[in-house]
Amino acid sequence: MNAAPTLDELLRRCTRSAVHLEMRDGHGYSSPGYRAWREGSPFDRTDFDAPWVSLTKETIGRGVVVRRARIVSEPVSDYIRYEHSATPYANLAGGELVRWLPRGKASDLALPGNDFWLFDGRLVRFGLHSGDGEATGYEDSDDPAVVKLCASAFEAVWERGIDHADYRPA
Repeated sequence: MNAAPTLDELLRRCTRSAVHLEMRDGHGYSSPGYRAWREGSPFDRTDFDAPWVSLTKETIGRGVVVRRARIVSEPVSDYIRYEHSATPYANLAGGELVRWLPRGKASDLALPGNDFWLFDGRLVRFGLHSGDGEATGYEDSDDPAVVKLCASAFEAVWERGIDHADYRPA
């Protein structure tokens, strides 16, 4: 039995698009970047984010469009405030396009139950998390109905989303 590909491998296999929809108000509280931010400690984001920035630059360099949309509650959580402050270093530096959508503007959208990546409009990877936001695993699906739901959800959020440069966390 073959092991499922890693996120890095899935991005390296992409030929057209990779989109990521995040809907949680916090995850990865054990992240060293988040802990340092909470404590007000100095933290060198350059080394911390370098692997992701390198991977996204490589992916985008092959002509793949990488977009990320985040649905957030307002007023935003501390984690979202941290994530917003880190976006220029972790996401924009690699060439990702990022938009934010206040949760109140998403009430009438059909959304899946978990955050997800959608690769080339054919494979969905759902991120699974515990109640306290820590990643517990993932689940992949290439079911056409699931792919259609996720593609539609992402595009609806993207259309309403606010570009990172213009979004000010409330």
